[in-house]
Amino acid sequence: MKNEFCSNPNEYFGKLAELLKSTEATALDGTASPMDEACRKGVELIAATKTSGAKVMLIGNGGSAAIVSHIQNDLCDSAGVRAIVFNEPPFLTAVANDHGYETFFEQAVRLWAEKGDLLVAVSSSGRSKSILRAIEAGKEKGVISLTFSGFRPDNPLRQLGDINFYVKSEVYGFVETAHAVIGHFLTDSVIHSEQSLKAAR
Repeated sequence: MKNEFCSNPNEYFGKLAELLKSTEATALDGTASPMDEACRKGVELIAATKTSGAKVMLIGNGGSAAIVSHIQNDLCDSAGVRAIVFNEPPFLTAVANDHGYETFFEQAVRLWAEKGDLLVAVSSSGRSKSILRAIEAGKEKGVISLTFSGFRPDNPLRQLGDINFYVKSEVYGFVETAHAVIGHFLTDSVIHSEQSLKAAR
């Protein structure tokens, strides 16, 4: 892909809007899914963790770590969904020092995951080994996976989730912002559903 950065703010915002509208969603078998259907399923998966007493685990590195932390805040505070991230520095540095950083999320998932949990994995490139190893560990534990990736369309993370959102760009700012917007849509939808149920009672 060519450099997509736009120095003009209107062009930048327009490009971001185009990328959001062209975001692709696929199932585990690679089958394409309409975005509205994929988002509906994502919302249902998140809501189901609350109903079943399961939890949402969220993982990401760097900017993606900030995104998953924000999603976790919204899920816990506004939606009442049990959600956890593994970004606490003492835990992270202990595991990374003893076992290597690439194993960090894998170790965390093996420790915390239970069958029926939901693992949300965010990686701009879709190639972060620490994220890929965690997804595989989650599969072994019977965890459902929701992935967010970008850059190359053949990135490996996009092949591993039960639902996969892919942003067609190699610009970090575009990909990360799109991931944050999709995450907000999913969490806001869960929150709205909860509010609607309460209002109907």
